[in-house]
Amino acid sequence: MTDTRSLRERKKAETRKRISDHGSMLFYARGFDEVTIGEIAEAADVSKVTVFNYFPRKEDIFFDRIPELVELVTVTVRGRKAGEPVLSALRDMLIRHAREGHPLGGVDDRFVHFFRVVTGSAALRARAREIADELETVLAGLIDESGEGLPGRLTAAMLVGAYRSAFLGTAARMLAGERAADVLDDHVAAVGTAFGVLERGLAGT
Repeated sequence: MTDTRSLRERKKAETRKRISDHGSMLFYARGFDEVTIGEIAEAADVSKVTVFNYFPRKEDIFFDRIPELVELVTVTVRGRKAGEPVLSALRDMLIRHAREGHPLGGVDDRFVHFFRVVTGSAALRARAREIADELETVLAGLIDESGEGLPGRLTAAMLVGAYRSAFLGTAARMLAGERAADVLDDHVAAVGTAFGVLERGLAGT
């Protein structure tokens, strides 16, 4: 696929990725709380001001794919097939990404380091909760926009909570030593069950 971005846009994306990549390497090696913005800036060969221009908070360097997640959810809802319910489109997307080992919600052995860094930092756990709240707000707007008649805020809150329950259960098993291949089917089943409960609960609204 041809990259239609301007040279300036490509350079900005490259700088953002370089900061994120170097930050992640430092976080994985030493733990999130032990790494400073100055060290990340030095490793990425940029100034601290430049780091903050791209990432207002250190936590956002670690959770660098959140804008991509918001875009993925938005495209999934708005680009779903005619007549396809929002919840079905989201469920199918999440299951597909899990099976593909996608960085956004995938199940893959290489993500254990990510889980471990998050569980080892109170700051990252707090930011993860904020991200869930932010995603809930985005979903609420998309659900209201869909015209399906579902209560946007309630549906979004239940959806985020349902998926979070399935995902955290899978992450806990992998942190305990289980391999992705051993938990994948259970994870997919848990996502399916969570969405099934959600759909039944909303059927009378």
